[in-house]
Amino acid sequence: MNPLEKGYKRVNGIQLYYEIYGSGKPLVLIHGGGSSILYDFKEVITRMESRFQLIGIDLQNHGRSEHRDIPETFEQDADDVVALLAEINIHKASFWGFSNGGNTVMQIAHRHPNIVEKLLVASAFYKKDGMMDGFFEGMQEATFESMPEPFKINFLNLTPDFSKLENLFDKDCKRMQTFEDWEDEVLTSIQSPTLFISGDKDVMKPEHTVAMWRLVEDSKLMILPATHGTYMMADFDGSINENLIDCTVKEVEQFLNH
Repeated sequence: MNPLEKGYKRVNGIQLYYEIYGSGKPLVLIHGGGSSILYDFKEVITRMESRFQLIGIDLQNHGRSEHRDIPETFEQDADDVVALLAEINIHKASFWGFSNGGNTVMQIAHRHPNIVEKLLVASAFYKKDGMMDGFFEGMQEATFESMPEPFKINFLNLTPDFSKLENLFDKDCKRMQTFEDWEDEVLTSIQSPTLFISGDKDVMKPEHTVAMWRLVEDSKLMILPATHGTYMMADFDGSINENLIDCTVKEVEQFLNH
């Protein structure tokens, strides 16, 4: 599994890292908070690179991309992704965002509707009360020690700079600690065909994913027997539910091809 192309593009003042796998219709892969391209999408890329052009992007402060000293916002990430795609001559694509990346791709569809072919929103949220009870209270007290060890190892393997890892943790925490509910209009404005995915034991309540699905006209919904992301990636302990991921990818491909 080797990228056909990889490198950096200067976008909105920083160098953003990207990788491209396979060929075909472009599908942009946007990782979640604290993560990176392959940490979240390795299993997906392995299964789909023979049929799609898969474009993975490390967002600001993540993976191999450069850091900003200003607060992270989903709106900034959305604008960064669109600007990078313009640099590599991608003017229309489908988008698959996981976790915070799901929030980012919803903002892409809201702010830059003309670039979106289809939208996959996986394990995302738009209001605080949609998360499991205690989630945001826990975020207020989060410490660097509470950051999952696999995230720390993954980041330092890509960017061996402890101060940048701490900066990533601080920025990601602040974004969640200061998150304010989105207006319904962010979702009702989405015009592209959309598939919402989450697990029945995810960090957001299944009924919240249902509420989002109801706001996007003619969208589709898939709730799987899974925790956060285990329907598309390895769990924190490294275990992989191959059959479940196969199922997810099959449904995603059907959605993208029809």
